[in-house]
Formats: sequence, structure tokens, C-alpha cells
Amino acid sequence: MNVLGLIGQIFKPAMEMIDNVHTSKEEKLEQKAKLLDLQVGAIEEGLKYELAQLEARAKIITAEAQSDHWITSAWRPITMLTFLALVVCDQFGWLAFRLNEEAWTLLQLGLGGYVVGRSVEKVVPAMTEAMKKKEFT
Repeated sequence: MNVLGLIGQIFKPAMEMIDNVHTSKEEKLEQKAKLLDLQVGAIEEGLKYELAQLEARAKIITAEAQSDHWITSAWRPITMLTFLALVVCDQFGWLAFRLNEEAWTLLQLGLGGYVVGRSVEKVVPAMTEAMKKKEFT
């Protein structure tokens, strides 16, 4: 579960508890508004955390891609091409053994990390700039 999903799960029981309190509608709405303010603040902090994680990953991928050593800059594409070859061979039955569930999980993680990492390289600078503008307004 990601940070934002966790934040939502933390605040959900408190919202339900407010609904069950025997008090006026106005007081319930006030308490819910206060709780929503807290939740929004927690979500903002969660987004900052996620952004920092994405920036760190993007820096690693950028550094590897710009490396002068060919193995450092090419290991991710080589790994993904190897995975692609294994998948094609598996689908056509050309392997002596079938890929097991762990191999498919590894492929999903690797491909997801590679695609997300490459996308993050392009998206993070724009997100960072937007967050900086929001902080000053």
C-alpha cells in the first residue's frame, strides 16, 4: 500500500466515528471539517515524500544513463531485452521449462520500475516546479 492509501485508511475510522456521535449536525460537520484539514495536510506531506522518492529514483536512472561506462548505462535496457526474449520464448513454448510465478513477478517489477523510472525523469522537474510555486502562494 502506498503512503496516500495508508493516510486514507487512517482517517476513515475517525470519520465514521464522527457520524456515530450523538451531537448536532453542525458539530458533526465542524469536526469533519477539522478532520479533513488534518487529512489534507497529511496527504500533502505524503505527496512530498513520494515526490522525494521519485526524484531520488530519477537521479539514479539519469546518472546511470549518462555514465561513461557502457555497462552502467546499458544494464537496464539489456535486462529488459532479456526479459522480453524470455517472455517471447515462454509464450511460444521454446523454453525447456515454463516461467514460474516468481519470474513473472520479477518481470512486472522490473518493467514497472524501468518504465516508471524513465517517465519520472521527464515528469519530476515539472512536478517540482509546480510544488515550489504552490509553496509561495
